[in-house]
Amino acid sequence: MKSKNKQPKIFVICGPSGAGEDSIIDGLEKKVKFNRVITTVTRKKRLGEKQGHPYYFISVKKFKTLLKKDSFVEWAIVYDDYRGCTKKEIDRLLKLGQPIIWKVDWHGAKTIKKILPKSIIIFITVPSYKTLEQRLLKRGQDSLQKIKKRKQFTQQWLKQKKFYDYKVINYDGKLKESIKKVLAIIKKY
Repeated sequence: MKSKNKQPKIFVICGPSGAGEDSIIDGLEKKVKFNRVITTVTRKKRLGEKQGHPYYFISVKKFKTLLKKDSFVEWAIVYDDYRGCTKKEIDRLLKLGQPIIWKVDWHGAKTIKKILPKSIIIFITVPSYKTLEQRLLKRGQDSLQKIKKRKQFTQQWLKQKKFYDYKVINYDGKLKESIKKVLAIIKKY
């Protein structure tokens, strides 16, 4: 990763699956100019996804090869899949000069805060785990078993409060308000 004197501000958006991070980021795209970090993942593409939007999709073998080459700024195994951000991706975005939005899990947020302490970590959450569970069921992309497994991981998110600079609760039916709250945080910097 290259270092510059005047680096664009990095805003890290994180939250458990189903909290609405992608919906908030999509809403921000209509209100403010930024560049979005494209994470590299080993999971299968979902309906509507393509290479480079919203992720770079690669095999586990390729991911492990990149790990051996120390190609990642941060990485983790999340819900049984590898995911991380390459140094090449961050260098690409730093050169563009606009604010950067980086969506990660709590492991990634913790790592980013250590290596890029001026980054702003925004935790997106919901009022209760029941709300999260209902959203995941409604989305219909995960088995009930996988949703139950996510509960433990979600509890880990909540224990990481000291790494978050801001917390935004994304209530059902209040997405626009959540987008406004995140936008206000971004404008502050």
